Amino acid sequence: MKLDWATIQRPIIALSPMADMTDSAFCRVVRKISGPDVIVFREMVSSEAIIRGNDKTLGMTEIHPDERPIVQQIFGSEPEKMAEATRIIDRDHNPEGFDINMGCPVYKVVHSFNGASLMRDADRATAIVRAMKEATDKPVSVKIRAGWEDPKECLTFGIALEEAGADLITIHGRTKKQGYTGQSDWDLIGEFAKTVSIPVLANGDIYTPQLMTEALETSGAEGVLIARGALGNPWIFKQILDQLAGKEFEPITLQERVEVIKQHARWHIEQFDAGTVRTFRKHLSWYFRAIAGAKPFKARLHTVDTIEELDAVLDEVLEDGLKGGAVARRDASHPLAANRLFIKK
Repeated sequence: MKLDWATIQRPIIALSPMADMTDSAFCRVVRKISGPDVIVFREMVSSEAIIRGNDKTLGMTEIHPDERPIVQQIFGSEPEKMAEATRIIDRDHNPEGFDINMGCPVYKVVHSFNGASLMRDADRATAIVRAMKEATDKPVSVKIRAGWEDPKECLTFGIALEEAGADLITIHGRTKKQGYTGQSDWDLIGEFAKTVSIPVLANGDIYTPQLMTEALETSGAEGVLIARGALGNPWIFKQILDQLAGKEFEPITLQERVEVIKQHARWHIEQFDAGTVRTFRKHLSWYFRAIAGAKPFKARLHTVDTIEELDAVLDEVLEDGLKGGAVARRDASHPLAANRLFIKK
């Protein structure tokens, strides 16, 4: 598939790049459930590490055929190095697009003038966009925040990015200073979208199909980039597509949840060749978040080491749920309960 942000079907529905989460295995799960109409953004990789030939980072850029179409996100602060990393990844793995991280707020990224720090230096940021555009014929998008401290900083920054050649901009409606506190300002995203002529994706606080609709209506953006709303909930994209098509979507059964977790775990092991599911535990926390009465199982899931141990606990979860046990319903008081991922028999 040739990715063209200008002509792709609207609204654009996409999985956000999330460090340590949207690896190949998770992207395959999303693609398997949602089909080809969702755009998948891979977790960010360091341009420095790519150029140095770091084996772990290079492995993070490998693409399984099941993931496509996919966009690889890169972070860095030097235009030449960002361009060289783009050429290496393009040559070796041929992703459908590239994305530049100018929005990550965490200290270990911004202290080296990466991520959201680039919003404080428009000249450097635009030089990176121009360098990457020269390094590839694939579309180059940028993910930003509302600003560093002032949420209005994005309004001039976006114009500069477009002039430099960016094909699409995703904006998270919080500042770097806010981190992940407060609310994503969808009204501000709407104000931002009016300043540029390229497509804009709204990002932040989109946990349900209903919130997707609200985000689009409020912002006027041409699509959404879903981050934490997809963790433990890869079904959200299928539910959104069904809603857009006017279809009713069914709650996720406990059996389907268990089957997806088992498949995800196997793809995770396949990717990392670990022989253990220890690094998969982070996903288990999300898969069983807000499930009423699941605490006894969660405690055990957080200590599993092998796929056999994981299967055994999941089989117990399924048996208990099918008997009408405590994990057979979602806690309606939880703030994520509205996502309709109810567990039923």
